[in-house]
Amino acid sequence: MESTTPSHQCMMRMAPYLIGRPRRGVVGGSRYACKLRESIRQAANDPERKPVLISGEPGLEKDNIARLVHFGSADRRLLLMSFDASNIRGQGVELFGREGSHELSLLDCLGDGNLLIDCIDLAEPQLQARLIALATEGHPAFSGRILFTAESSLKELEGVATQIRVPPLRVRRSDLGDWLRYSLRQRSASLGWSRPPELTEAIVRRLQSHDFPNNIRELDSVVERALQQTRSQAAAEQASGAITMALPAALPEDVFWVNSREPNLRFEIWRWKPQLRQLMRSPQLWNGLLFGLVSWVFVLVNLWLWLGPQDRAHNSMLKFFWAWWWPLILLTYPLVGRLWCAVCPFMVWGEIAQNSKKALAKLISTLGLPAGWLQPRLWPHGDHDSWGAPVLATGFAAILIWEEVWNLEETARLSSCLLLLITSGAVLCSLVFEKRFWCRYLCPVGGMNGLFAKLSILELRAQSGTCSGSCTSYACFKGGPAEGEGMASEGCPLGTHPAHLSDNRNCVLCLTCAQACPHHSVQLRLRPPAADLQRSMHGPKGEKGLILVLAGGITLHHWQRLLGWLPLAPESLQEGPLLARLVFAALALSLPAAAGLWVERRWLYTALPLLWSVLLARHLPIGMAEAGTVLPIGWPQWSADPNVIGFCQSFAIAVGWLGCVVLLRRLISRQRQPWLTASGAFLVLALASRWVVHI
Repeated sequence: MESTTPSHQCMMRMAPYLIGRPRRGVVGGSRYACKLRESIRQAANDPERKPVLISGEPGLEKDNIARLVHFGSADRRLLLMSFDASNIRGQGVELFGREGSHELSLLDCLGDGNLLIDCIDLAEPQLQARLIALATEGHPAFSGRILFTAESSLKELEGVATQIRVPPLRVRRSDLGDWLRYSLRQRSASLGWSRPPELTEAIVRRLQSHDFPNNIRELDSVVERALQQTRSQAAAEQASGAITMALPAALPEDVFWVNSREPNLRFEIWRWKPQLRQLMRSPQLWNGLLFGLVSWVFVLVNLWLWLGPQDRAHNSMLKFFWAWWWPLILLTYPLVGRLWCAVCPFMVWGEIAQNSKKALAKLISTLGLPAGWLQPRLWPHGDHDSWGAPVLATGFAAILIWEEVWNLEETARLSSCLLLLITSGAVLCSLVFEKRFWCRYLCPVGGMNGLFAKLSILELRAQSGTCSGSCTSYACFKGGPAEGEGMASEGCPLGTHPAHLSDNRNCVLCLTCAQACPHHSVQLRLRPPAADLQRSMHGPKGEKGLILVLAGGITLHHWQRLLGWLPLAPESLQEGPLLARLVFAALALSLPAAAGLWVERRWLYTALPLLWSVLLARHLPIGMAEAGTVLPIGWPQWSADPNVIGFCQSFAIAVGWLGCVVLLRRLISRQRQPWLTASGAFLVLALASRWVVHI
């Protein structure tokens, strides 16, 4: 029988503990990633070969960092053996050997190779002391380098070992897109993709709002699940009649799931009143309200504006638009958010046009003629907010200038033209694209509604655990046939999954998701005001411009208080040379942008309650003075006293300032002195705003 050499025996004993090359490098270009790469490089090139302690939260692949140090050093051709300290038995007999035994220990076998001790902080105290002594005092038969990993620093290794602190993913949010795409490249080929699928910026931004408590390990599982789920959906489509299984070139947003923490202080309305849920889910209620009432009321309103008297004093419909609609919609934002968009007449006629086009396509295909050109297009891929938000803000600015220079408050036909212009945009987008592309990205009123809906005490959300664990159809998002208690649906009109909502901006409370859901996952909940405004939020960059334009609408309406003292200022924006009026209108509108263009977005979000309250105060004089005079002469009339209006304006602005004070602690600073200083600055701004909108 052939004898076994000692070196062969050592290799056989070490084989279960030997580890290979790193699984990956440090991904990302943030300053944290650059600093980590530099720390690894310095540790790898340390001429003294000092021990290394790699510390950080669970799931950060600290063992992989240790491999990067080993294989980046001059020892890369030597063996690297790894032990989990929490699993080493007793005093580490397998590593150090038994006293008095002539059998070689693993340290004897390793010789000048390197040793990785994983989870040193979880080792038994006596074993931990022995391992640290091995690193600091050495061993007669072992001359290699020791690398430790732990969740926190060890006092015994301070000044002795090179420290590498691995930052968690939540402080490296800018690296998340790189991590996701790298993980997709690693995994997609094995699941059938010839090239890695694309990942939209909208998905990256949504995942950036998640803290990833299990870090890279959790992120990898999110990507793995997304790929598996996309593949399963493609296989289901093949089974339903497709010739070949076509894997999508871009991953849809609905396949990315994270285990979000259940928010505190929520009250579920439908659990309290189940019968209310059945009523609000009724298609008959919504269809009757939208197509049987709102659509025709909108027609009558425009006819009245065109055929009736042209001044507000004699046209009740014009008075209703400016004295009722504007103040009431502002008052509803903190209560029901973007509910107006659910019954918006602009999009009702957009849906009528879209449904008519579908009916025409069905009729043409029944006759055997090609009708594919009549089918609405899918939304194009890409980050639409990057261009949609500036277009939206620009459109809103143009409307504000038109409103002031041409005096829409006193001109019925021009007010109707404004309504018809917005409706035309909704109809055209509905004829080209499916669902409500106009409402989500381009509607000026919808942009304002989505911004102030963040202040609402009402939210519609789905339970991500139920959706990810029980649902396979995603009818609430994509549409589909009836399933269980779920009704047939064309999916969310704004293309958003209710479990993926991070704020109210993209929810119009149309309850389509609640109608389609067969698993009772969608919930209508009460919550604290402005719950969407959190330190970790990631709103679109274009919202900054919209906030400044809305503030500009206030300075534009009260331009004489701010710019009337200039020598070239016209007497009125409604009379005189048009060029001078347009120049001063644009100048007044741009005052907030000139002051706040360089302000960080978090500060502008903090000022959102004050902006809402000042806008309300700007419209209160018309609302309170004229809302009670819409009935014809001889009918009951009511008008508020100017002192009462002034008090209500002051009260509204005071409420807005208090909202800013609360948000300052949440978004900016919890330290007392900076918070008091910023609160004082907002108080000055509130007092200045009160002076601007003074009746």
